[in-house]
Amino acid sequence: MAAANAPITMKEALTLPSVGINPQFITFTHVTMESDKYICVRETSPQNSIVIIDMSMPMQPLRRPITADSALMNPNSKILALKAGVQGTTQDHLQIFNIEMKAKLKSHLMPEQIVFWKWITPKMLGLVTQTTVYHWSIEGESEPVKVFERTANLANNQIINYRCDPSEKWLVLIGIAPGAPERPQLVKGNLQLFSVDQQRSQALEAHAASFAQYKVPGNENSSTLISFATKTLNAGQITSKLHVIELGAQPGKPSFTKKQADLFFPPDFNDDFPVAMQMSHKYSLIYVITKLGLLFVYDLETASAVYRNRISPDPIFLTTEASSVGGFYAVNRRGQVLLATINEQTIVPFVSGQLNNLELAVNLAKRGNLPGAENLVVQRFQELFAQTKYKEAAELAAESPQGILRTPDTVAKFQSVPVQAGQTPPLLQYFGTLLTRGKLNAFESLELSRLVVNQNKKNLLENWLAEDKLECSEELGDLVKTVDNDLALKIYIKARATPKVVAAFAERREFDKILIYSKQVGYTPDYLFLLQTILRADPQGAVNFALMMSQMEGGCPVDYNTITDLFLQRNLIREATAFLLDVLKPNLPEHAFLQTKVLEINLVTFPNVADAILANGMFSHYDRPRIAQLCEKAGLYVRALQHYSELPDIKRVIVNTHAIEPQSLVEFFGTLSKEWALECMKDLLLVNLRGNLQIIVQVAKEYSEQLGVDQCMKLFEQFKSYEGLYFFLGSFLSSSEDPDIHFKYIEAAAKTGQIKEVERVTRESNFYDAEKTKNFLMEAKLPDARPLINVCDRFGFVPDLTHYLYTSNMLRYIEGYVQKVNPGNAPLVVGQLLDDECPEDFIKGLILSVRSLLPVEPLVEECEKRNRLRLLTQFLEHLVSEGSQDVHVHNALGKIIIDSGNNPEHFLTTNPYYDSRVVGKYCEKRDPTLAVVAYRRGQCDDELINVTNKNSLFKLQARYVVERMDEDLWGKVLDPENEYRRQLIDQVVSTALPESKSPEQVSAAVKAFMTADLPHELIELLEKIVLQNSAFSGNFNLQNLLILTAIKADPSRVMDYINRLDNFDGPAVGEVAVEAQLYEEAFAIFKKFNLNVQAVNVLLDNIRSIDRAVEFAFRVEEDAVWSQVAKAQLREGLVSDAIESFIRADDATQFLDVIRASEDADVYHDLVKYLLMVRQKVREPKVDSELIYAYAKIDRLADIEEFILMPNVANLQNVGDRLYDEALYEAAKIIYAFISNWAKLAVTLVKLKQFQGAVDAARKANSSKTWKEVCFACVDAEEFRLAQICGLNIIIQVDDLEEVSEYYQNRGCFNELISLMESGLGLERAHMGIFTELGVLYARYRPEKLMEHIKLFANRLNIPKLIRACDEQQHWKELTYLYIQYDEFDNAATTIMNHSPEAWDHMQFKDVAVKVANVELYYKAVHFYLKEHPDLINDLLNVLALRVDHTRVVDIMRKAGHLLLVKPYMVAVQSNNVSAVNEALNEIYVEEEDYERLRESIDLHDSFDQIGLAQKIEKHELLEMRRVAAYIYKKAGRWKQSIGLSKKDKLYKDAMETASQSGDRELAEELLVYFIEQGKKECFASCLFVCYDLIRPDIVLELAWMNNMIDFAFPYLLQFIREYTGKVDELVKDKIEAQKEIKAKEQEDKEVIAQQNMYAQLLPLALPAPPIPGMSGGMGGGYAPPPPMGGMPPMGMPPYGMPPMGSSY
Repeated sequence: MAAANAPITMKEALTLPSVGINPQFITFTHVTMESDKYICVRETSPQNSIVIIDMSMPMQPLRRPITADSALMNPNSKILALKAGVQGTTQDHLQIFNIEMKAKLKSHLMPEQIVFWKWITPKMLGLVTQTTVYHWSIEGESEPVKVFERTANLANNQIINYRCDPSEKWLVLIGIAPGAPERPQLVKGNLQLFSVDQQRSQALEAHAASFAQYKVPGNENSSTLISFATKTLNAGQITSKLHVIELGAQPGKPSFTKKQADLFFPPDFNDDFPVAMQMSHKYSLIYVITKLGLLFVYDLETASAVYRNRISPDPIFLTTEASSVGGFYAVNRRGQVLLATINEQTIVPFVSGQLNNLELAVNLAKRGNLPGAENLVVQRFQELFAQTKYKEAAELAAESPQGILRTPDTVAKFQSVPVQAGQTPPLLQYFGTLLTRGKLNAFESLELSRLVVNQNKKNLLENWLAEDKLECSEELGDLVKTVDNDLALKIYIKARATPKVVAAFAERREFDKILIYSKQVGYTPDYLFLLQTILRADPQGAVNFALMMSQMEGGCPVDYNTITDLFLQRNLIREATAFLLDVLKPNLPEHAFLQTKVLEINLVTFPNVADAILANGMFSHYDRPRIAQLCEKAGLYVRALQHYSELPDIKRVIVNTHAIEPQSLVEFFGTLSKEWALECMKDLLLVNLRGNLQIIVQVAKEYSEQLGVDQCMKLFEQFKSYEGLYFFLGSFLSSSEDPDIHFKYIEAAAKTGQIKEVERVTRESNFYDAEKTKNFLMEAKLPDARPLINVCDRFGFVPDLTHYLYTSNMLRYIEGYVQKVNPGNAPLVVGQLLDDECPEDFIKGLILSVRSLLPVEPLVEECEKRNRLRLLTQFLEHLVSEGSQDVHVHNALGKIIIDSGNNPEHFLTTNPYYDSRVVGKYCEKRDPTLAVVAYRRGQCDDELINVTNKNSLFKLQARYVVERMDEDLWGKVLDPENEYRRQLIDQVVSTALPESKSPEQVSAAVKAFMTADLPHELIELLEKIVLQNSAFSGNFNLQNLLILTAIKADPSRVMDYINRLDNFDGPAVGEVAVEAQLYEEAFAIFKKFNLNVQAVNVLLDNIRSIDRAVEFAFRVEEDAVWSQVAKAQLREGLVSDAIESFIRADDATQFLDVIRASEDADVYHDLVKYLLMVRQKVREPKVDSELIYAYAKIDRLADIEEFILMPNVANLQNVGDRLYDEALYEAAKIIYAFISNWAKLAVTLVKLKQFQGAVDAARKANSSKTWKEVCFACVDAEEFRLAQICGLNIIIQVDDLEEVSEYYQNRGCFNELISLMESGLGLERAHMGIFTELGVLYARYRPEKLMEHIKLFANRLNIPKLIRACDEQQHWKELTYLYIQYDEFDNAATTIMNHSPEAWDHMQFKDVAVKVANVELYYKAVHFYLKEHPDLINDLLNVLALRVDHTRVVDIMRKAGHLLLVKPYMVAVQSNNVSAVNEALNEIYVEEEDYERLRESIDLHDSFDQIGLAQKIEKHELLEMRRVAAYIYKKAGRWKQSIGLSKKDKLYKDAMETASQSGDRELAEELLVYFIEQGKKECFASCLFVCYDLIRPDIVLELAWMNNMIDFAFPYLLQFIREYTGKVDELVKDKIEAQKEIKAKEQEDKEVIAQQNMYAQLLPLALPAPPIPGMSGGMGGGYAPPPPMGGMPPMGMPPYGMPPMGSSY
């Protein structure tokens, strides 16, 4: 049976390996599935974890590292139950976790071991132990509760299931056990059924069981059924049964009859047995699933077999119900999660056709609302009705699948049945049955409600509506409205009869609900009418309603202006204002007109309201000039100023300062431009200078930055308002730095008499122009000179001030300035007075009046410049007498004494206060010796040197320099650039130093000579001092200096000095001698002072004589000396000698250098002796390590073994590595074995060709690197058995697998490598890489095994890698299979087509083709099939029908000339109405002369070249083809051609219908003439009615009268007269109603005009009055439009005789 027609559909929902589940864990003990929501898998390697698979997103499994013996996911929610055994006990620890909340809900320690557990409800766990069954609720803190004891028949059984019925009153426990001895492979099933109410158990033989709820006819309560399947062996006979029985039959109620049926197992499945049973509650079916994958489907009610098939080739161990689809999930050992569902389209036809069970088919259709039984149900209904079994017929109609009998015809059928007296009418029986079954449809609801309303039983309607038994409709609402408006409104709302709902709300005056409801349902009512209605009764309510409309989504449905006019027409100014203020809050440009309007009406009526609106600033788009005019008229001058935009208007309004608040006016100026503001300020000053000056000043202050300070000052100056200028500039003088502003302020203050302010500003300001201000004040001749004094004092115009005051005879101000203001400027005043020839008495008096406050230095300078210094003698002596120590006082006094010659030497040597430089400078030209005295006293070195050089006073200079002892001074005079250096040196050597008795002076001089690099002069000087028995002959420092100087300047004298002198620093001098390369002198010095180490170092390092050093060492016999000799010998490569010297010196410090040198010189025997000596002194790892290495180098392996057994600190690991690196493998082997370094030992043994030992060592090392090294060595040595042992430990590591493979392959060991990989498949840690690499090897070397390998391990392969290998090796069939497995369908299809001889399989290619992503492959596949498999091309195209471009496919086939080949495909896709397909099929139909198919194609599919087809077939020899051509012309609107063809073929009926449909009067009348000409009178009469709308009656009469056919035209004329009479009656009626409407409209217009207010003239014309005639009486009024004046309805035309006429005639 084809899968598409099978009643059960199987689908692979998921494969567990595809989400990372290892196949070894796909078992009954590891996988649980409690519902169709979750699968839970328990993994134990590589680590313990729980995998939770959500079936709604199966490719995103949740993996958690949890250790447990079992895990169950809750059927409904993300709650996980875990069970784990307690080690060493039989107890089980239970825990329940909420995964989403990450919280533990409950836990419990069970004293017994749990052998099986299961979620029996979403809130309850069933726990089964060896003897007892417990229930544990996840709610609260309760512990597991014992429910019942297990019966004996379940002893030693494996429990496989535990269930409860929905009421939790019946429980069933199922187990399996080994079969009978004669047939142990047939597993035995046992079942324990327990009643909670009766607390009793019953033991049965069964393998699977399940509960179900079933409603027995005649019993309103559901019955609990149990179904169980058995397979038993009795007397060698196998019996398989399915039983369905009722549990707890209800007394006095109809019960379910026990059913049983056979389970038919095929011969190959004799040992198979049921493992699961699931119920389809949706369809009332029983699913029995066996271990080997058989599925049995039975009907629950009758236990009739429905279907049997094998659904899985692998054993099934787990099932669960898929309740939402009425099927079940099954999991098999391969990891497939299979979903079985009912095929709703085929199951009923299958049961009725294949099984020939009509009753079951009908029941299935009714139960599941399934298609396929329509004819059976209708036939049964008619039979019951014919038998007057109305109740049964009603029940059948109520339960009819897909409601096929729930039609008006059925209702009419019941209505037509006469009612028997004393019996319930069949119609009511029908409706009663429907109400018990569920909800009535619209028509049924209407008919039932009509009956109820007629009987005045409104309460029944209310109850049925509350229970949702009726389907609401507009017609039902109209019916109920006659008895209950509220109930009708509810019905309208449910029926979404929006206009009726709005009308109902309007009648109830619940206008706010209209908006809410309209928004909910998306309806647009007549808002304008609603607003007018509210406005008449409730103006404020109208405002609220209008605001609600304005807030509707999508904008207000009524124009704001229209709403406003409605308010204003009724003089509702405040309401209109309130509405506009609210809706205009967004301040949008499009609301400019409304903003103007609201301001206009308030400025005219309520100016204060308008002012408040403007103050809020909520509008910005209104007509500002218009509002400005109205504000001016209303006296709102500030608002007018704010709105005027022309300067003349502003000037006109702004002069009304008496009515404008000053602060508002000032703020207004801030909005004007600079030019306009200045113009307005001028006007204000012109109008009233005094009155407006304060405002102008305030404006100038506030906006000085915008207007410009200069412009404001010019404005005030223009009007000569110094007062305004004074107040204006004074406001920001403190913040301005503009000199001009400060000056003008001073000027304005002076001119307004503000002398104190002038004085303050001149004293405090730093920014005015001092020169300009000084000149102004002098010109102003103010009576108070203090401002001028401030300026001149601060800015250095004291001489000008003094001159002005002196010439102005203001001597009092001069004295006051000097004494009180600034005594420091008195010298300048005195100087100016001297220049002005002021009397000396006034000047002396002025000086004496200041006395100590007077600065002496500038005063002296001023007097000295004018040669009037003697004027100060009295003043200076007075200061000295007062004890003044001021240096300037004494300088001036000294200058006076020097000029007078009054014993100046005494003053210069005794006065401690004068400045030596100043006075010395003064003396230089008068007496140089006095200058030297002054400079010596002040230690003025530079001045003294200059004056002595200039005047050749070198002796004085030499004495001063020696006495001074200053390094810098010595450096300056001994500088080679000093031209007088030689004269100075001569005086120092000959006079100054011989005279000195101070060692410090001598030392400073010697140091200076050394610093100046004068060695010869220094030697000469020192020989005099040291060697000529002076006071400094035995001086230690001088002796050192003499020798050092000789070393530097005259080495020939050094040895003599060494021999003659004894009191010098031997070590230091010796080092200097070495540095100067005087090695013999240095050796003599070190030897003289017994510095033997330094002496031998000189011999070794400088003289480079090892022999002399050895001789010297033997002489002194010091360890330190021998140590130095040994080091030197080591440096020279005399290693053996060096080692002997180190031993003599007993020196172990240089062992590193000795070791390095010994290794370089290969003297390991000497090194052993040295290291044994060193080892006695130090414990260093390096020493012990090198000793082992030295033993190895001289092949003393026994000593190595002995040494490492003794205590030592050798780094054995490093020693072993070093020995290994230098190929000393035997020694390395000893070391590695001792330290248990198995990895290195294994490698060493490989080097020694000891492979078995190497493998053993590698096993102990267990390192990937070691295994590889040993493995590769074994491969090279062809020890493949050992190599495989190693390889198995390597290939489990993914990263090393490829390296091993390449190594084997590079050496041609292909068979051995394949053997290794095949062995690796069985490893517990076998990974994807091994399977993949083996596949690659098969592809290269064993292609015959490749496909089998791929199929077996497809889920464990790295498919991309294997794809590359197969592609390289050209294994196309295998490559195709891999592409499919990897979902690379494009590549799979390409491979199949490119290599079809090997890779093509039709079924496989179809599956691949529908999954490719590249659409071009579809067309490539079409070409491929056309070329290679044309017989199967339709099958392929049918599969691709939803994916290909049909036009392109047709083009391909047309070009190939095989269009007919794909006719079935084109027929199948013609429903898409593709032009190319239609034209191709039409061509085929024409060619085949299949006119019926052609006409059908033309009717159903209009996308083709119609005219072209018509022209092609209009001359066809077949009449029906020509008729089709005429039909096409008619569809294309070519009426004339169509009629012509019809007339030509005498198809007059077609011609008349074409003429009627054309709507062309001329064509119809031409056809009438044609019929007359042809003498076709009957056709003439028929044409009159067919073309009734087109033919003019006068033409008909004329043609009939002229051709004697009045009788044939008379029926037409009667009909015409009757129609036109009716039209005239309607017109008269319409005219009368129109006149009534006009009168009503005029009356209402009068009422509207009467309500208009006095302000209407300010507003735009009002809209037309909204009420219309006929609407004042409520909704639904008005008149009905006249009926359309259409033609007569089509009438049937008998072949002969007249058409029937109306009853009126």
